[in-house]
Amino acid sequence: MSEAYESQPLPSVAMLGVGSMGGAILAGLRAPGVSVEGPIVVTTRSAASAEAYAAAPDLVAHAAETDPEANRKAVQGARVVILAVKPWMIHDVLTEISADLAPGTILVSVAAGVTTESMEKLVPADVAVVRAMPNTPSTVGLGVTGIAGGTSAGDETVELVRRIFETVGEAIVVREDQINAVAAVSGSGPAYLFLYVEEMTAAARRLGFDEDQARLLAQQTVIGSAELLRQSGEDPAELRRKVTSPKGTTEQAILVMQEANLGDIYDRALAANVRRSEELAAEG
Repeated sequence: MSEAYESQPLPSVAMLGVGSMGGAILAGLRAPGVSVEGPIVVTTRSAASAEAYAAAPDLVAHAAETDPEANRKAVQGARVVILAVKPWMIHDVLTEISADLAPGTILVSVAAGVTTESMEKLVPADVAVVRAMPNTPSTVGLGVTGIAGGTSAGDETVELVRRIFETVGEAIVVREDQINAVAAVSGSGPAYLFLYVEEMTAAARRLGFDEDQARLLAQQTVIGSAELLRQSGEDPAELRRKVTSPKGTTEQAILVMQEANLGDIYDRALAANVRRSEELAAEG
């Protein structure tokens, strides 16, 4: 990644909101080997949060707490504006900054349930709108992000946004009608895995292990298995078969799980997730 980003610096960026996800994206933009034109400009809620960036040579921070014009000042002159605020705030923020967006600005939203169509109505016609759906492993540089451009965003614009999110992991380009599915699979996916670890830890406790032992057994099994999957490059079904000896102990556990029809459970869970995204879009 370093050589590519050093030879092709990213354009100037403003980021509105540097909470958990915004902070992860910001860390990626400031990572070694990543070059961004000019200082990155961010807005924070509190003066204390802005003050934490005061000594950063590559960053300018404005606090909404002390400056009502913070968002407007941040976006002026920025080539890319990343909206990392809560979904319910998106339309209000766009109304606030619309007149300050330079022609050709690329507007990127990471909010679930807010369509590009609804955002395009609030900004000038020459502003390109793109949605990005990252997940929380982006905070450790191992995220995966779905990128979808609105009608105002061409292929080059979408490619630029993809490069931005590759600073925090992997990124794929999808249609906007697939973004809710991206949110269901990878956006919410870490919660599904954490639930698995939670339940495995509890099951280990019921088998007689103490809390520390149970947590170690469950967590390290997931961490190690994920790394094995990554390094081997093999299909997960093949890796599962390698662990599952015919007529062995693992096979008995797998049979119990298969009898529970996990495929149907996942289908229903993801459908519920997508349905809620659609409801949020309708409410917006």
